[in-house]
Amino acid sequence: MIKIYLDACCINRPFDNQSYPRIHLESEAILLLLMYCEKGYLKWIGSDILDYEIEHTPDLLKKEMIKLIISTTKGHITLNETIRKRANEIQKWKISSFDSLHVASAEYGKIDIFLTTDDKLLSKLKKHRQNLKCKADNPLNWVQEVKLL
Repeated sequence: MIKIYLDACCINRPFDNQSYPRIHLESEAILLLLMYCEKGYLKWIGSDILDYEIEHTPDLLKKEMIKLIISTTKGHITLNETIRKRANEIQKWKISSFDSLHVASAEYGKIDIFLTTDDKLLSKLKKHRQNLKCKADNPLNWVQEVKLL
C-alpha cells in the first residue's frame, strides 16, 4: 500500500478561498486522496510536527475541523533525535524549520510520497531530489499520475 504524507498546507487547502481555480482543484485532489485513504487504497501517515502545526491554527473552528480530518490518519511519526538531525541537514537547502521537520518525518516514516501545495518548498525539494529519501509532489499533479484503481 502506498504511504502518503500530507503537510499542513495540504490539510488547510480545502479551507482556503476556493474562488481561485488552482486552489479549488488542489482542494478536490486532497479530498480525493482522503477518500482513497478511507477506502484503503492509500495509507495516510501523520506526525508530531503536523499535530503541532495544526494545534497552533488561530481560527478555532478551522482548527477543530482540521483536527477531525487528521484523526483519520492510519499511522503516526513521533518526533525524535534522528528526525531533528535530518531536519537540520534539510534546512541547509534553505528550507524552513517546520518544513524540514515535515520532510524529515516523512523520510523517517518511509513515506512513499510527500505531498505539499507549497510551490517554493516543492521547488527546493525537487532541486535536492537526489538527497531526498522519498518522492515529493503537488497533490493535484500526483493524483493525476498515480494509478490507484
